[in-house]
Amino acid sequence: MDAAVKGGKYKYLVLVLLYLGWCVSYIDRAAITFAATQIASEFQLKPSDLGILLSSFFLGYSLLQLPGGWLADRFGSRPVIVISILLWSVFTGVTGLAWSITSLVVIRFVFGLGEGAFPAASVKGVAETFTREERPKMSSLLMSSNYIGSMLAPLLIAPLIVHYGWRAVFHYIGIAGLVFALVYWFCVRPVRPGAGGSKAINQAAFKALLKMPLMWQIVAVWFGLSIINKGLDSWMPTYLMTVRGLNLKSVGLLLPLPYIMAGLSTAIGGWVMVRFFDGRERLLLIGSSLLTALFVYCMYTAHSVNGVIAYQCLAYFFKSFVLAVCIALPTKMLQAQLVGSGVGMVNLGGQLAGFISPLVIGFLVSAFANYDYAFAFLIGAALFSVAVSLFIRTQRSPAHVQPA
Repeated sequence: MDAAVKGGKYKYLVLVLLYLGWCVSYIDRAAITFAATQIASEFQLKPSDLGILLSSFFLGYSLLQLPGGWLADRFGSRPVIVISILLWSVFTGVTGLAWSITSLVVIRFVFGLGEGAFPAASVKGVAETFTREERPKMSSLLMSSNYIGSMLAPLLIAPLIVHYGWRAVFHYIGIAGLVFALVYWFCVRPVRPGAGGSKAINQAAFKALLKMPLMWQIVAVWFGLSIINKGLDSWMPTYLMTVRGLNLKSVGLLLPLPYIMAGLSTAIGGWVMVRFFDGRERLLLIGSSLLTALFVYCMYTAHSVNGVIAYQCLAYFFKSFVLAVCIALPTKMLQAQLVGSGVGMVNLGGQLAGFISPLVIGFLVSAFANYDYAFAFLIGAALFSVAVSLFIRTQRSPAHVQPA
């Protein structure tokens, strides 16, 4: 019997708070992309310098994915989540005090370390609260918060930067995060590892998890699509302003649209996987990755800004099915004691891509003075995910793949 809390209203309260936590995290991390042009002007940065700045967060973020999942499996999700929110909120506020590009890079790196434990711990929170049958649907619904947060970010951050300047905005959202950490601590009950007859993760189970070929295939698939995910998230505001001629206010109004589509597909992705692709998840991964590559190409070759945004909406819709499947599959395959670590593995691949993609795009734009090779890089990443997906083999429910 797993340790899921089967209470009625309480489990949905936990889900709502986890959802809000993700929204806060995405608003905090996205603020730098909307402040990028002002920061570049103040510190006289080149595109390659911006690439280093944008990637520094993802380096720190990636380093804590697997340790964060293990800590949540070992000590429960609640303390890991609260400490993570506190740390990233403090360094969000400190970002507004930066005095040089070097200080910004260091602060963003530590900010990434602080936020890095949250993703796996939040899915662990779902595993603690919902039954095994509910977890794939609830975990993908939770992941849709990524895009709701990304949708809200430009609506909130862009006008605030215009009115108050980029430094003040980081102070305000840092304070908001500290308040949310207190709310979560007092509203969510701790779940001790070992409750309900399950076991806390041990060294043998963790090593066995790391030896699962299927888990590393899932990691590789999400790595490829995260090249697109993090590349576009980091560079689209700058691309729209410098290449397509939009101002910050216009970017703030247009960019939420792709995130609405991404949030929709992620929210239903777990249900679609369980209902139509049970045991055939690779077909959903292959089709979604191929369509993502197609629409990224159409997006870059579009002749109008409306076309760019329309194709970006479609690219985000299909790439987010991949996110939903890559997060939902571990919750389907693994026992509750391993869910945090399993999701940490998947998100490690995603965040390593988050470190690589903005950096590579920045250097490609600096080297060639256009975005041609940058978009070719993104399309190639999607095709890599297609190739890896061809080799994925899964079982139908209720059979579950577990470490030996």
